[in-house]
Amino acid sequence: MTSAPRSVAIAATDGMLHLELALAYEVFGSAPAAVAGPWYDLRVCGPRAVRVGRFRLEPDCGLDRLADAGTVIVPALADVDRDPPAELVDAVRAAHRAGARVVSLCTGAFVLAAAGLLDGLPATTHWAHTEELAARHPLVEVDPDVLYVDNGSVLTSAGKTAAMDLCLHLVRRDHGAAVANLVARRLVVPPHRAGGQAQFVLTPVPEQDGHPLAELLPWALRRLDRPLTVEDLARRANLSSRHLGRLFRAVTGTTPLQWLLTQRIRRAQELLETTDHSIDAVAEASGLGTAATLRRHFHRVLGVPPDAYRRTFRA
Repeated sequence: MTSAPRSVAIAATDGMLHLELALAYEVFGSAPAAVAGPWYDLRVCGPRAVRVGRFRLEPDCGLDRLADAGTVIVPALADVDRDPPAELVDAVRAAHRAGARVVSLCTGAFVLAAAGLLDGLPATTHWAHTEELAARHPLVEVDPDVLYVDNGSVLTSAGKTAAMDLCLHLVRRDHGAAVANLVARRLVVPPHRAGGQAQFVLTPVPEQDGHPLAELLPWALRRLDRPLTVEDLARRANLSSRHLGRLFRAVTGTTPLQWLLTQRIRRAQELLETTDHSIDAVAEASGLGTAATLRRHFHRVLGVPPDAYRRTFRA
């Protein structure tokens, strides 16, 4: 695990939505069976017994204990027309001042904004509430299109399942891609959707047979070590390159080539974490060609060179 603190505190107050709280508890509360090292120490903090959706929740400790956590998770609020509870806002602000990494899920961003943690920073929330967030907090750079935003010590996600994407992103930051993929596999969810992917897509990938991308994406993933062009993908899907590009944009929020590059970076991450292959061999196996190309893209996307990444997650 990296230097990111292991202790995670989920803030709970009346009027929160149960889905985002529950999925955060599921991700950080139990390690996959294959993970031998330490996992997160998780607790739920609240002022008293609280009502979360249809459920009554007994917190482990008070909101003041948020300040002791390395990571604070603020789930979604059901009613964004009302100001968030002052005691919650104060506790989240105090936790951030104490050095905690503060994360909002969905409309939990209204709490972070009220605490002043998003001033001057890009942030997101559920697409249905981005205009309201921007109107009430004009110093926040609200992005209505992305799944999540990572500002280092302050992170925000869009709605519902995008909260799962951000939680898995945190696991990936702390434990590496291989472990995050194990968590995703246990929960039967996609292992990685980049934060910049569109949160509102017009055409989700259908599960039924026959959708062009339903078979194309797994086919491409099995061939990341080979040269692949947009024309190759279009030919395999029996589509024109232009039609394929439109489908990719609608389904994944990005272009075919950008999607391929993202998958190759993820494949390189896993190989760096789980094998002793040389950087040249990792570059070849992930389809990035040469060590120089791998280093350039890896550093641009992840902010560290492959050698440093390997030392971090093989320690």
